[in-house]
Amino acid sequence: MRRIALINQKGGVGKTTTTVNLGAALAQLGRRVVLVDLDPQANLTLHLNVQLAQDQPSSYSVLLGNGSFAATLRDTPTPGMRLIASSIDLSGAELELANAFGREMLLRDAIDQWEREHRELHGEAPADYVLLDCPPSLGLLSVNGLVAAYETVIAVQTEFFALQGMTKLVEVVQLLRRRLNPKLEITGILPSLYDNRTRLAREVLGELRSYFPGKVFQRSIAKNVKLAEAPSYGKTIFEYAPESSGAGDYLALAREVISQEHRDADLSARFAPSAASEPAPPVRVVEPPRATIEAPPPLREVIVTPQPPPFEPAAHDLNGLATRELHGLNGSASLLDELPELPPDAVLMPRLVD
Repeated sequence: MRRIALINQKGGVGKTTTTVNLGAALAQLGRRVVLVDLDPQANLTLHLNVQLAQDQPSSYSVLLGNGSFAATLRDTPTPGMRLIASSIDLSGAELELANAFGREMLLRDAIDQWEREHRELHGEAPADYVLLDCPPSLGLLSVNGLVAAYETVIAVQTEFFALQGMTKLVEVVQLLRRRLNPKLEITGILPSLYDNRTRLAREVLGELRSYFPGKVFQRSIAKNVKLAEAPSYGKTIFEYAPESSGAGDYLALAREVISQEHRDADLSARFAPSAASEPAPPVRVVEPPRATIEAPPPLREVIVTPQPPPFEPAAHDLNGLATRELHGLNGSASLLDELPELPPDAVLMPRLVD
């Protein structure tokens, strides 16, 4: 079971929006998710359209030991996602717990007991993900969230002042890891409210990737009006505007978080790819035999015999030719007798008749 705390000491950077919509995206992808609201403003609770009555259990009662973690859970409209709600009473918890022994570990003890009892009854973890929405401060409530978690996601607005506080926040996480929670590590840094049209946002994102190589999520959460409108309707982005770019951003972020499940033994065993889901071996394609094309029969040898040129009589023979032609007219020789005798070298010329 992965326990992830979403934190930043600066407000308005998208922690609550990310907790709600990342949890909803993980639930859509088949994970069992529990959201824990540790903010006295109860924005996460209101985002899911939950309003607690005065006597109903909340995260406040869990911290004070007045209710178990399992009894405080409530269902949400998103299948597979449950909630530990918050109330305004949580604002006085720091004063009430100021002198409590082990006050930094109260939430961790409650979650550990819930997980232990569930494993004894069912043989498995009660959830796949526990997402802790910490308040915008580094007080006792945030410390309880960081001590109870195994991982932390830092939501950072891509602006100058948000970048300035990153160094201090990383130092606090490292201090808690040394003294209270050796298992705590920074899973990732999430750029939120990102506007790629501005040069400042692009430069801040570049600085984050330069200072924290390998820790910044590949998908940034861009500014989207649908993400701002969804809380007023008490819905997640997948219920309010499933086709929006904000829904796409959080679905991509959820897949990126799921790709890190090798860190948890339970999730690695539960969602290990089975033989049925393995890709089928490549199909061997056998091409049909190609049709053979027979060669055409050889051409027959044709012998062409040259023809003699047409007979053209010489000029001196025209007299005899004319005599033969004239002699063939009706077999009459009277016309030949009337023709004058021509010399042997005479040439007959045609005469034009008007």
